[in-house]
Amino acid sequence: MGRPPHPLVRGRSRRRGALAVLAAAALAASFTAAAVPTGAVPARARAADRVETPVASGSPVTEVSESAVRVRVPLPASAGEHPEACDWLSYLRFRHKDGPAESARADRILIAQPGVLEGAGAFDSVARNTIAQAAKAGRHIEFWALDRRSNCLDDQTGVQAGLAARDTHLAVDYYYRQKEVNGRKFAGYQTNDQVKWLQNVGLAQTVRDQYDLMVKELPDAAVRKQKALCGGHSLGGILTAYFAEWDFDGNHSTTADAGYNQCSGYFALDTRIQTGLPGLEGQVPTELIPLLQFGAGAVQAGLETGIVPRTLSAPAVINSETMQLLSIAGLAARLAPDGLSDLSTYIPSSFNTDTTYRVLFSKDYPTFIKGSPTVKDFKFTNAAALGGLLDDNSEPLAFMQASVGFWDGGKIVDKEFPAPNNLDEIGLGGLGRLLGKDKKAIPDEPNGPLYSWRNYDRVGAPDDPVYKSKDGTPFTTAAKEVTDIGELARSLAEHPLDFTEHYFPTKMVTDIALAGSPGIADDAVHTGGITANPTLNLEAGDGLGFSDPQPGDVIAPGYQHLDVLTASAVQNGGKPEQVSLNLAAFAGK
Repeated sequence: MGRPPHPLVRGRSRRRGALAVLAAAALAASFTAAAVPTGAVPARARAADRVETPVASGSPVTEVSESAVRVRVPLPASAGEHPEACDWLSYLRFRHKDGPAESARADRILIAQPGVLEGAGAFDSVARNTIAQAAKAGRHIEFWALDRRSNCLDDQTGVQAGLAARDTHLAVDYYYRQKEVNGRKFAGYQTNDQVKWLQNVGLAQTVRDQYDLMVKELPDAAVRKQKALCGGHSLGGILTAYFAEWDFDGNHSTTADAGYNQCSGYFALDTRIQTGLPGLEGQVPTELIPLLQFGAGAVQAGLETGIVPRTLSAPAVINSETMQLLSIAGLAARLAPDGLSDLSTYIPSSFNTDTTYRVLFSKDYPTFIKGSPTVKDFKFTNAAALGGLLDDNSEPLAFMQASVGFWDGGKIVDKEFPAPNNLDEIGLGGLGRLLGKDKKAIPDEPNGPLYSWRNYDRVGAPDDPVYKSKDGTPFTTAAKEVTDIGELARSLAEHPLDFTEHYFPTKMVTDIALAGSPGIADDAVHTGGITANPTLNLEAGDGLGFSDPQPGDVIAPGYQHLDVLTASAVQNGGKPEQVSLNLAAFAGK
């Protein structure tokens, strides 16, 4: 006899090949929107419409310099009223310290679009590692990690102040206790009505922003064509494909302005350079966003009235407030990884934070329904608290997972909420695309020991107790751990441009879903643009892109979706990091 149906069972999806990051974003679109306010303006200017500010880093890859660049590229009047800061585009510029000061003189410039809910800070490790690898072959390359237009609303004031003062509570006070920092007060998490202008920021504006930024920063078209490599992570691959096909001067008979002529090649980080979703014949299923069946006009009308939320957000786990929690958890783990975490108690209680903790730290359905024990009944180090939020053996959403090690210090059991660990056995293996392939685990001694975190390079060490699932197999092995949790914490907390994207415009998803409708992607006319340049596909072995491997793909074994960005320069066994190694080689061709 089989087991009774799990509470999650609602019938099998007929379409299992969707890029899960967009599926998750689309599901979130049915909830209320929220966001955060404008960040501070950097101080040192080279020109009135360009500001470049050096960024201090604690990275072990010391030969790479970083700066935050802001370029004034005003939104069109049709976007509507918006903050002045959103008339600027921003990116993190990484380059070798011995390389040329001018980008145009670099051997190559890699320009990367982030994924859903992702900001420029997420590219920190892969950028540094790639530049260091290229330098070993005598090449000085740059890596530009782009922020999308909506990231202009992120406010890093509290995190940056907490980092400078080495005080996580300072950041919490700023974002959650209405306390001023350096004379500035957090404006709060904005509502759907406060971000009305984002109803006009979708696919066309995003590819236009990349083009305008490239032309401003590299005005010589020949330099762009010879030296720029365009690509991205997750959603960034789809955006790059549309960029390649786009005509930017309004004259479809000319091609000098076409996106594919701004790049010499493409790179895909756990994604594909294609305009459609892998495995879905290019379509977003209407069951994910029912409004799609009524067409582009109905969707835009819904955005304009506010009936359709203007940013992707859910009541818990995915919204601007929880995105802020990640940067604060990263800050705490950056400053005191072995210190006792007090984030669940020092951050004021709210429906949003309490529900998020309840979802992420309930071991099964009875625990979730009963609401006990809570996360406050456990003792975690700051590193363990961060690991619990993002590790692939804990975080329930595949597009937010990294392989950063494992729990340590006490009894560990299977985490079977929101889904069981035996999805294949009960006929729900397809959910692995959304939830990840690795078994989930959770501490099980409330009011007990201090749970710590075993870093990626300590899994499988002689003192590793080798925690096992109920089926007798280890939850993880050294071969499946690739990211240093300290480096992940640094990437979350160190940059003036955030790791996460607090305002992801719903219009981006609906535009991609309805790209064939008039007025959405009318300028994506150069359909040969994607194949006009060589492409490097770099796929995470356990990530979102690996279900459909193609000849020539570089597969990184054990990597999750975020690991292609965050993996350590030195892997277990002493091998160099494979994504950056191959990306550097591609840049050298």
